[in-house]
Amino acid sequence: MKRLHLHVSVADLDRSIGFYSTLFGTPPTVRQPDYAKWMLDDPRVNFAISARGVAPGLDHVGVQVDSAAELSELAARLKNAGETTIDQTGATCCYAQSDKSWVSDPSGLRWETFHTFGDATRYGEDDVPAIESAKQSCCAPKPGAKACC
Repeated sequence: MKRLHLHVSVADLDRSIGFYSTLFGTPPTVRQPDYAKWMLDDPRVNFAISARGVAPGLDHVGVQVDSAAELSELAARLKNAGETTIDQTGATCCYAQSDKSWVSDPSGLRWETFHTFGDATRYGEDDVPAIESAKQSCCAPKPGAKACC
């Protein structure tokens, strides 16, 4: 089963944790000094926030899958649609280990499709490669920018 993923950059992590905990009616599932994540079942979403020096706002969206086979199927759909994808295996990001496929939609919004298979003790700093078809927008990867999950 798939789960929608939203990652928002925030200016004040503690204040944002309070806001989203109230909104969702539950504290975060994962909390680190620079990051928090809620794994919600209603709605089925992986909602993450981070305070890592990036301008506040929507960082990226995605689809989390339960298996490597589902990730392969989803990445193949994106490739069949003619989109340029960037695949990563064994990425350490957002205190997790995952295989990923990145793409930008026609407006430049970054999408991450991923399968998480383990936890990590550090946030991780994956270099998300620039995606050739990405248009510059609020959410498109910036050349040479360090971004992660």
